[in-house]
Amino acid sequence: MQASGMTAPRLPPAKAATGFWSWVRVGFFSSTGSSILTLVMAAILVVTLPPLVRWAFLDSIWQTDDPAICREASGACWAVVAEKHRVMLFGTYPYEQQWRGVLVVALMVALILASTVRRWWTPKLLMAWVAGLAVALALQFGGFLGLEFVQTTMWGGLPLTMFIFVGTIAGGMPFAVLLALGRQSDMPIIQKLSAGYIETIRGIPLVNILFMAALMFPLFMPEGVNFDKLLRAQVGMIMFFAAYTAESVRGGLQAIPRGQYEAADSLGVSYWDRTFKIVLPQALRIVIPPIVNDVIRAFKNTSVLVIIGVLDLLGGTMAALEDPEWTRYYVEAYLFIAILYFVFCFSMSQYSQKLEAELKSGRNY
Repeated sequence: MQASGMTAPRLPPAKAATGFWSWVRVGFFSSTGSSILTLVMAAILVVTLPPLVRWAFLDSIWQTDDPAICREASGACWAVVAEKHRVMLFGTYPYEQQWRGVLVVALMVALILASTVRRWWTPKLLMAWVAGLAVALALQFGGFLGLEFVQTTMWGGLPLTMFIFVGTIAGGMPFAVLLALGRQSDMPIIQKLSAGYIETIRGIPLVNILFMAALMFPLFMPEGVNFDKLLRAQVGMIMFFAAYTAESVRGGLQAIPRGQYEAADSLGVSYWDRTFKIVLPQALRIVIPPIVNDVIRAFKNTSVLVIIGVLDLLGGTMAALEDPEWTRYYVEAYLFIAILYFVFCFSMSQYSQKLEAELKSGRNY
């Protein structure tokens, strides 16, 4: 017991447990249930991982043009990717012109990477996107400077997937913002029309929308009037993406304090200036995670196009596996495509986390 008037000596704060073993203890053995689950998962990995590694790497065939060699091997036949990668990545696009598809993908990836740098978010970047997409479309279509003209029915693979994805985001995001603003509008007609569209589209599977766009829509057109099937599929993707993203944007609008609106009104700020300069930037910052989820979903939804005969990345792989000599190696082919999808989706997810952290910290680079 301390004497009266004496203060206890100050002790240094307890050091936080750090290091590898501390991370293992906290992450995997923090409780009895966690310890049991860790041991069970470790046992499963011990049983399944060595055969998987042996199949995928040690006993696999990486390069051969003879399927008989793969049939004799006990491991994976990654040679199917080397043999069929042209069809998988470019579909039925003319073989001699597939270098144009490589340039298209490189151009789009470069524009996407440039868009991740916040200090480049200027009107010049928008102009670069417009010019880049014009060049990409010109390369894909051809018909000038000696380039062979290629109809959209022959487009396929990764370039087509990139076109559909970029078109969906470019067309769907502004539409989603307008729908969210419409549903928040004080005008009953605009509000009901926006809510009706959102709820209707969200209640219909994407497969049905694409079937309507590809098969049913031409039946309602006058004789001799028709639109390109790829364009109809693109419109269907935009409609679906906008309906889901509008709800994410509306959530951000509802999170803005009412005082923001009242302060703008008291200063005499117009509705459009208040919306696009004060409210909407804050709302979009709040809903970065759900919007990125919608964007990633839009990229993965491009694989659904195969059901209406559009040979995207997945459709090109299915076409490549129609060769009876390589059909049995579908696991390796689909794993390769899955890795490509994972790289794109994981990169977008990581960037969204980085962007969210930067916006919260107020950094401007």
